[in-house]
Amino acid sequence: MQENSSKQDIDIHLGKYEVFFKQRYTILYNLNDVLIGLWFLIGSICFFWESTKTAGVWLFVLGSAQLMIRPLIRIIHRIHFQRYMKQNNEGESQSK
Repeated sequence: MQENSSKQDIDIHLGKYEVFFKQRYTILYNLNDVLIGLWFLIGSICFFWESTKTAGVWLFVLGSAQLMIRPLIRIIHRIHFQRYMKQNNEGESQSK
């Protein structure tokens, strides 16, 4: 196992496979999940009073939009991982 403390990346080499963890993507994903929960919780509370129902609806819309961000974070991470693997494989083939 190799740890790069400057970027906070952890690479685990298992034969030809590599498990790639990016701390920033984990933080983004978890922060997004917390915000989604917060918007839906506050939106639900807003439905207790007639005067705040419109705000509750907008918080539900915001939370729903953020649900679309979750797969985007995974897609961006996957693209970054593939670029990393391509660069890593090119570096290994040049060193042989």
